[in-house]
Amino acid sequence: MRAIDVARMLGIPSSTVRNVSASIRKDRRCHVKPKLGRPFTVNTRQTRGIIKRRIDRNDGLSLNKVASDLGIARSTVQKIVKKELNIHSYHISRGQYLSDASKASRLEKSKKLLAHFDLRRLSDVIWTDEKIFTIEPLPNRQNQRQLLPKGDNKSPKRRLASNRLFPKSVMVWGGITATGKTPLVFIDRNVKINSEVYQKTVLMDNLLPWATQHFAGRPFILQQDWAPSHGSKSTIAVLDAHFPGYLGKDLWPASSPDLNPMDFSVWGHLESKISGSSYSSVDTLKDALQKAWDDIDVDYCRRTADSVIKRLKACVEAHGSNFEYLL
Repeated sequence: MRAIDVARMLGIPSSTVRNVSASIRKDRRCHVKPKLGRPFTVNTRQTRGIIKRRIDRNDGLSLNKVASDLGIARSTVQKIVKKELNIHSYHISRGQYLSDASKASRLEKSKKLLAHFDLRRLSDVIWTDEKIFTIEPLPNRQNQRQLLPKGDNKSPKRRLASNRLFPKSVMVWGGITATGKTPLVFIDRNVKINSEVYQKTVLMDNLLPWATQHFAGRPFILQQDWAPSHGSKSTIAVLDAHFPGYLGKDLWPASSPDLNPMDFSVWGHLESKISGSSYSSVDTLKDALQKAWDDIDVDYCRRTADSVIKRLKACVEAHGSNFEYLL
């Protein structure tokens, strides 16, 4: 093949082809011209040592600040941290504060609950809870973004996530079992959930009719936290009369939202479905919550309820402390 044909194929001058060809004919090989000086890199043992010592002193430090202090690119710091030091970035886990007394109580009662569910079916438990939802959900500061041309970040085009000091809200009560879910009960903000309201609106008007039909007369187990309206003498009398299988204070530990499916899963699921939107009224918020609740299927309920045993075992393993890292 002629030099001019090779040059056209490779898109290079024909003189380059002739020079390379002459070099190969002369020495039977093609020489690569070495670069002058030693290769430059900031990924040195000294740099890695500095970054490692800083992380050992403060594992929450900013990689941007490290890069700025050392005068190197953030991407280089990230590469050193991940590939050289084998350190990875994780979101900070959130959990409730637990005193030593709370940890001891959780450990004791988690063991009792595991023994209890050796004799009773977990699928018979109705897991319940209340939560307040507002018409102005907080924005997701980590992932909610706005795409703007460069320079417009300091212009009126920049959106502002704002909330009223006291936005309108609604209290929501709900419950799930491994085989279904209760009605969603809305309690307006101006209604105080005292013992009377809890007994009538929640227990007698909604939960009992639903449970009677759902379990078809079979025994069931009610789980609730022990808020004042849930543990008053009059409420205990209603529970003894109509919900005899409820988990008493001797079984259900206080300060344990991480053991209640409504807390560790369901409410977060509903929030994710309605997040990022502001609602014009409490009624539109209720409609959105009701739709999200209706969309929850039995498979989700079963998976969520079945995970309680795993969480109880993790609580025991953590000696009553926060245990999310064990899951």
